[in-house]
Amino acid sequence: MAVRNLLAGADGAAGPSPEHELSPDDVRRITLRAQGFLGADGRRGGVAGVLRRVAAVQLDTISVLARSHELVAYARLGAVGRDVVERAYWHPGKPTAFEYWAHAACVLPIADWPYYAARRRRIRERGQRWHQVSQRACDEVLARLKAEGPLTATQLGGAKAGGPWWDWSEVKIAAEWLLDTGQAVCVRRTGWRRVYDLPERAIPEPLLRHEPDDAECLSYLVASTARALGVATHADMTEYQRLNWNGFQPVKAAMLDEAAAAAGLTPVTVTGGKRPVPAWADPEALAWLDAGGRGTHRTSLLSPFDSLIWDRKRTLRMFGFQHGLEAYVPKEKRVHGYYTMPLLAGGRLVGRVDPARSGRTLIARHVMLDKAAATAPMARALAEAASWVGCDSVRAERVSPALLAEPLAAALKAEGLS
Repeated sequence: MAVRNLLAGADGAAGPSPEHELSPDDVRRITLRAQGFLGADGRRGGVAGVLRRVAAVQLDTISVLARSHELVAYARLGAVGRDVVERAYWHPGKPTAFEYWAHAACVLPIADWPYYAARRRRIRERGQRWHQVSQRACDEVLARLKAEGPLTATQLGGAKAGGPWWDWSEVKIAAEWLLDTGQAVCVRRTGWRRVYDLPERAIPEPLLRHEPDDAECLSYLVASTARALGVATHADMTEYQRLNWNGFQPVKAAMLDEAAAAAGLTPVTVTGGKRPVPAWADPEALAWLDAGGRGTHRTSLLSPFDSLIWDRKRTLRMFGFQHGLEAYVPKEKRVHGYYTMPLLAGGRLVGRVDPARSGRTLIARHVMLDKAAATAPMARALAEAASWVGCDSVRAERVSPALLAEPLAAALKAEGLS
């Protein structure tokens, strides 16, 4: 499969010259495989392999069955120990990952440190992010990190200034600014607290020494997005890494095309909509598709922050599934629930559940199923999730549509659950 160079058009604008037409079903299967939900490749390398595959694992404070970064590994690998997940992300010895801004606050492979340099530069040029920064406080934090080693915000003097959650102390503002600009780094958490360290102590020296320009950073992140999704449109590329947020502002289509071509991606056309859409694909993913694209689908519940579905427009386009998080919606206005987890089965999103725990019981506060055939996969997914979090029973409080309550109960019973 030859990769044709870009650059076409009388105006000299960059644009993909497509050699492949991909149907929506092709895109869905390629993405499922790239994200680790189709075929055996998604389980290779364990938790570290998952991180390399998806390129960014989003962090979030909410914990229902588990925190989102643990759920991402679980969804692909099954009942891997939560302590195994934590050790893989926050290796106690040699750092294998770091935390920084990608799609949101994310765990990122340590090898990707140099390629967020463009974002670090843009933030530094802006002069502040959410809070006004005190240079004196920054100097004091750096001095303490140098003298005392890695420290949490609490050890530095406290994260809160005494007001609401966003009312940070001066030392917390300084520590976060240093993290944003690359003068400090987080390669470990203790509990849910960031541990701040100096890059020269935590980042391998060859990575620390490499300072790519903006074009190289963009090309690298575009390539990692294409590998993580298998195939990506301009909008997909921009959203996966939030390229127009804190860096690369504004990212135009021609820039993305130049970056994709420089990274060796293959131009494709995605059909099935009102009009064909140009996109770029990972050549290895296209080779897999051309070879038959076979594999076993994973059945699992997904974190609302899973990278497979964090782009709501793409999720709707690819699965016909309206995804949203209602945790911050007033209870009386919620349609699906507080922390609704979509059900992936057979390569489709076929339902969702709002889970909770009470002792050794996993409570499915609201189970929503698209069709009767989804009852068995939902029961299987609930049984696996219950076992993973140490529960030995499942109680479904509400099922929609109600006529599927009895079939779901029977499917749960078949899984050995009451």
